[in-house]
Amino acid sequence: MNQSKNKLEKVNHSFGPYYHKNSEILILGSMPSKVSREKSFYYMHPANRFWKALSCVYQEEIGDSIEDKKLFLKKYKIALWDVIESCSIIGSSDSSIQDIIPTNINEILKKTKIKKIYTLGNIAYQYYNKYILNQTNIKTILLPSTSSANASWSLEKLVEKFQVLKEK
Repeated sequence: MNQSKNKLEKVNHSFGPYYHKNSEILILGSMPSKVSREKSFYYMHPANRFWKALSCVYQEEIGDSIEDKKLFLKKYKIALWDVIESCSIIGSSDSSIQDIIPTNINEILKKTKIKKIYTLGNIAYQYYNKYILNQTNIKTILLPSTSSANASWSLEKLVEKFQVLKEK
């Protein structure tokens, strides 16, 4: 068994937020998965259902490239970032997160037209409320995690919950 797989390691968010000046929706995860950190973009693990859920909600195919994903996000005025700037974590396991340094999302809020903030999964929701809410005074809307570890949520149920993204 690979010992490093079960070892707590200090990680930094290795890429910045994605946003455009016209972004109106901010979706915050907790910390990118190991695969996403390696590929330098959000929700890049093939088993994560984030892009599939968005594709179904907006009824539009999203290409596999990062550029395709960015074009989609820009079109629908969606910004992506995470609640955690750095932490100690085992692999990609949110439940192992310790030693949190939160991100400063005020940079995005100043440069965009963000009207609503959504957190993806209970961990992001919990840490947003603990570390960031007092900076922004914007309540977040909890969306279920799209991780394959959240197997109790089918793609159909995720898409149903994600419809809220289309509300103005």
